[in-house]
Amino acid sequence: MRGCCLGMKGTTEGLPFDADALVFKVRGKVFALTSFSAWEKGEPTVNLKCEPEKALVLREKYEAVRPGYHMNKKHWNTVRIDTGELSDAQVFTWVAESYQLVVKNLPKKVQAQLAGAEKG
Repeated sequence: MRGCCLGMKGTTEGLPFDADALVFKVRGKVFALTSFSAWEKGEPTVNLKCEPEKALVLREKYEAVRPGYHMNKKHWNTVRIDTGELSDAQVFTWVAESYQLVVKNLPKKVQAQLAGAEKG
C-alpha cells in the first residue's frame, strides 16, 4: 500500500495528526491515510477519497468498503484490504482515483507540473 501511494507523482508521506495515522499527500492535500495500529491488529485499512455517488455504490457492493472513518463520509471510504473480497489491483485503482480527485482540484499550473514531473 505504501509503495503504491508513494509511486504517485509528487506524493509525500507523514504523520501530521499523531504517530498512528500515516498520511499520503500530493502538494499538501490528503489522498490516502492509514492506521499503523489497525495493521498491527491484523485489520489493514486505508481511507481513500471517492466521488460521492461512487462511494455509495462501492459501499453497497462490497462489505470491505465502509464510510470513511473519522473523515467526511460523503467523500471518503475506508477500505479493508485483507478480506479477500478485493484484489490488489482494485484497491490500487481506487488509490489512483483518490489521488486524481485531489490533483484535479489543485491549481492548473500545479497539475501541469505533476503531469510532467518525475516522481517526487
